Amino acid sequence: MRTRFMKFARMSVFSLLATLALTLLLAAPAMAEKGGEGLYGKTDDKVITNFGFGLMIFFTVLVVGLSIGQSLLEKRKQRK
Repeated sequence: MRTRFMKFARMSVFSLLATLALTLLLAAPAMAEKGGEGLYGKTDDKVITNFGFGLMIFFTVLVVGLSIGQSLLEKRKQRK
């Protein structure tokens, strides 16, 4: 039973990687036509700075949210 699951998991990972590789290969010519700008377009210092601030906010919210979740689970475990 366990080996069947492992085989399925390996096939799933392989198919996911193959799909990702094919998608990137098909998207490469479209990026080359735009002069290598990427999906967003031209970026300047303001765009990069705002993206950095967004990353800082995201990880702060992620850590706080996961900490609150762990605290709630610990309280639940203590009540049991």
